[in-house]
Amino acid sequence: MRALPSPLLAVTDRHGHARPLAETVQAILKGGGRWIWFRDRDLEPVARRRLGEAVAARVRTAGGVLTVGGDVALARALGADGVHFGGGSDAEAIAAARDALGAGALIGVSAHAAHEVAQAAGNGADYVTLSPIFPTLSKPGYGPALGPEGIVAARTAGLPVVALGGIGPDSVAACRGAGAAAVAIMGGVMRARDPAGAARALLKALHAA
Repeated sequence: MRALPSPLLAVTDRHGHARPLAETVQAILKGGGRWIWFRDRDLEPVARRRLGEAVAARVRTAGGVLTVGGDVALARALGADGVHFGGGSDAEAIAAARDALGAGALIGVSAHAAHEVAQAAGNGADYVTLSPIFPTLSKPGYGPALGPEGIVAARTAGLPVVALGGIGPDSVAACRGAGAAAVAIMGGVMRARDPAGAARALLKALHAA
């Protein structure tokens, strides 16, 4: 089972706060965050690349790890460490991403049920995000909350599980106790008045768990 770069995966959302996204990312890195998932997929390609370049520069300066959501060509252009695909991505897509980004690329897939985690494992993914673990305003519409027991079921596939959805400092222990290798947070860091402080609080809770 591949080791993940951090127990905390910060997921970007430029709509979360009025400040520029790159500043939020820099603050998270200052707070100890090291793994950033550049999402913001609603932008047109040129604008997304421009924003991605600003984010990538901050991550690179901090010695962090950058994952790009869904776009292998953009991940390569940004010098990212990996790419994260949506659910149902097949073995061919995962293999093509590894060819493009290098054998050491970190390839993730979104999953919402244990059988989807097993499918991702069979297709060659390195890890999955499993959601929603708890009810969340950031990503509604993916069915009922799975709870920590959903993490337990997903782990049988043998992939590192990154718990996503409605998670905060008070619930990371339950996720870790169920076997999550990491937790992914979007609203809790993107909308925070103090992203550095939010990252520190989450990491403190993760280390305590």
